[in-house]
This record gives sequence, structure tokens and C-alpha cells, in this order.
Amino acid sequence: MVAVFCFAGLVSYSDRFILGVLADPIRQELVIGDSQFSLLQGAAFALIYVLAGLPLGRFADRGKRLNLLSGGAVLWCMGVIVCGFAPSFGTLFTGRMLVGIGEAALAPAAASMIADAFPPEQRGAALGVFLMGMVLGGPTAISVGGALLGSAQTGAFATLPVLGQLAPWRAVLVLMGLAGLLAPLLFLTLREPARQESAGAVSLREVIGCFIGARRVLVPLYIGMALLSVGDYGLLSWMPSLLSRRFALPPAELGLMFGVITAVASVAGALAGGILSDRAERRGGLRARLVPIALAAAMGALAAAMVSGGLIMALCGLALWTFASAIGGIGGIAALQELLPNEYRGVGMSLVAFFNTLLGLGIGPTLVALATEQVYGDPKSVGYAMTLVVLPAGVVACLLFIICRRALRGAAGAVEEA
Repeated sequence: MVAVFCFAGLVSYSDRFILGVLADPIRQELVIGDSQFSLLQGAAFALIYVLAGLPLGRFADRGKRLNLLSGGAVLWCMGVIVCGFAPSFGTLFTGRMLVGIGEAALAPAAASMIADAFPPEQRGAALGVFLMGMVLGGPTAISVGGALLGSAQTGAFATLPVLGQLAPWRAVLVLMGLAGLLAPLLFLTLREPARQESAGAVSLREVIGCFIGARRVLVPLYIGMALLSVGDYGLLSWMPSLLSRRFALPPAELGLMFGVITAVASVAGALAGGILSDRAERRGGLRARLVPIALAAAMGALAAAMVSGGLIMALCGLALWTFASAIGGIGGIAALQELLPNEYRGVGMSLVAFFNTLLGLGIGPTLVALATEQVYGDPKSVGYAMTLVVLPAGVVACLLFIICRRALRGAAGAVEEA
């Protein structure tokens, strides 16, 4: 089950980030600027994702989660294919919205099922494997997308029906969407675990009361993870442009270099995050889970300062951020799954996606684009823009995790009372 969820996470995040490697050909054909393109990367996906996420999380707490997963996977893959055939900015925007609706179903349902299948002291590692697919999705999108784009530009698909008549960037999107349909087929092989430690269906009023009762710990935890997401989306969305504009790397070389570095860092961070979080929980309980993620956020701030340096420094900064962010995100989600009762976990995970997407994807790429255009006024200065946006996000996230740890003393009691 966890392996299938890992693959689905990889597919979903690959489809989410695929536009990053296709930025320049899309901009040229549709005649749009960096700010408009950032809306396709961010707002088009983020707005509908956050609106759909909460009701889908509520469904995950009450309905059959495998049905939710299968329907969402089919919808987001269809959305990617729509993007490939989009004749205009508006249609491409609509396709990205379809991707957002479909992907909003994955994390709440998958995390809820994992929490039912594993005891608390093993959930961090299980969630780490699942989320490893997500953190690998960005690098996969860039590496696979870059390879496909390079192949399409050399005419590798010219003899294929339909694909041969499409522009290279369009062929990449259609191929990615079709390949992703393997995910809903794999969901059919799974059996849904029984809900554990559940008091049964709860009203919406009780759900709201639970989260209000634990707001002192939940607010800094959610916002801290969202700020790490600002760095994720800001760096992963614009690092390919940095490597292309400033260092003149061709798409195939760029994709390979970016993909290998971030893939290794993602896997290492996801596995380390799960192991460190579970080890901390066994030694010091729920509060101890916050120590590794606070340290990871501080490490991320250092990484953000590195991306504005030379080529080697920028790549090292990207690797360090990817590693640190994976530790922070997985530790935070593991703490959340332990903090919340069963009947609130779907909504709880939807709120993670809500804040991560609203702040991370919604403003991360756009802030970097605005800093590039308005602060530095030079497309080649995108590295400085990333540092300007991401470094403060890492520092503030670290402080919020420290605040969250201090507030955790009474958090579990507040949740149970609510």
C-alpha cells in the first residue's frame, strides 16, 4: 500500500512541477511573461486545490478512501492532457485547475489510510516512504520532462499519431498525463484498512471545535510547514530557469543534473525524516518530533543563501534545501497524525495541503518572479531573487517550530477535550 502511494505521490508531483522545465517554449508560443507563467505554476493550481482540499479531506474521514483516490488520480491525469492540447493561456489555466482538484484527494486519503495501518512509533517511516514519492516528483518532472522535451525537439515522436503533430512541449504534457493513468490502476489492487481508534462520524461543528481547541500548536505547525513549502515551490519552479539563463545549460543536461541531485537529496531527506521523527518520538514523545524539523528549517535557511552563488554553490544549496525540507515536512506531518484523532486526520492533512499550497505554490513562484522583475530587473538574477524569498521563509519556519514545541505540552489534552 505504501509503495503504491509512493508511486502516486511521484506521479502527482511530477504533473504539478512539469511546467517548470517547459517554461520557455510555453512562454514563446503563448506570448506570456514570467508573471503570467507563474500564475500557471501557482495560482491556477493553488486556488482550486485549496478550495477542493477541505471537502475532500472531510470525505476521507467519512467515506471510502480508495474511491476518492482513484477518482482524483484519473481527474488530474486528464487535466495534464488538457494542458497539452490547450490553444490558449485560458485553456491551459483551466487544465491546471483540473490537476489541482484531482491531486487534492491524494494526501488526505493516503495519510489517513497509513495512520490506520501502522502504530504511532512506525508512522513516521511509513509516511516518509509515501512522501518520498512526492519529494521525488519535482526532480522527476525536471529530469524526465527535460529528457522528453529534448527527444521531442529532435523529432523522436514525429512518426507517432497525434504526438507527431504537436509542439514538443505539448507532446511532453500528453505523454506525462497518459503515463500517470497507471496510478488509478494500481489503486485497484489495494484493500482499505479498518479505521483504528475512531469514535465514529463527527459533525462539522465538532471538527471545527477540535482544531480551535488545539490552535496554539496547530497554527505554528501549519504555518511553519507552509513556509518550507514556499522554499520548495520557489526553488523547484525557478531553479531550471536559473541554470538555463545564467549558466546556459541545455534542457537535457539541465534536467539530468537537476534530477539526479534533487532525487538523491529527496530520498535521503524522506528516509532520514521518517527515521529521525520516529526515533525522537520513542525517546521523548510527541514534543520531541519537533526538534529535528526545527533544525532542518535552520539548515534550509543556510541552503537558501547558497543558491545565489556560482553553479556548484547553487546546486549544493538546492540539494541541501531539498534534504532539509523533506525532513521538516515529514516530521511535521507525523506529529500531526499523532496529535489528531482518527476522525480528524483527513481534514488535518487537507489543511496541510491548504496552507502549503496557498502560501507555497500560491505565492512562492510568484514572489520569486516579482523579485526578479521588480527588485533586480534582470532575468539572470533569478538566483538572487530565490535567496531573497526563501531564506527568510526558512528562518521564520524554524522559529515557529520552536514555538509549536513549547505549546505541545497541553495540545493533546486540548484536542481530546475539544
